[in-house]
Amino acid sequence: MPRKSSPASLDDHQYEVLAAFRYALRGFLHFSEAAAEESGLATQHYQAMLVVRGCPADRRITIGELARQLFIRPHSAVGLVDRLHARGLVRREVSVADRRKVHLHLTVKGERVLERLAGVHQEELRRIGPELRRLVGQVTRATAGAALPRSPRQRVAPGGATGTWKTSRR
Repeated sequence: MPRKSSPASLDDHQYEVLAAFRYALRGFLHFSEAAAEESGLATQHYQAMLVVRGCPADRRITIGELARQLFIRPHSAVGLVDRLHARGLVRREVSVADRRKVHLHLTVKGERVLERLAGVHQEELRRIGPELRRLVGQVTRATAGAALPRSPRQRVAPGGATGTWKTSRR
């Protein structure tokens, strides 16, 4: 028999729906890790290249912004960019307005590698999209009245979309 939920707790069904949604997301992340590895890249390399390429045309990605979007520390982002630069996938450009800032750009080789990997990801999302949409609907309905714990930080993604993500220090 399902337990009753109070405004501050979840019932069995809500946990089941959240677990199924987490499993689907983790399945996509596992796919992404394997696809990056098959291309000879670390997952974080692909993610960084996607951040750089996905930046709106009116903005530029800096090391600090890359660190924020990947949930890593700035010094870790510097090392990541160093590795991408050494492989000829990104280039750095010192900001004319503020010489302390470095803008990141994909090289032609980086564009080619990212285009191939992003295409594979897009195909996978087409395949699993209906299931993800179904699960998002279930999570939305199942948690509509539940008081879920609030995340400590509100984030703004490229393009101005807002979302709430829990952050962790690595």
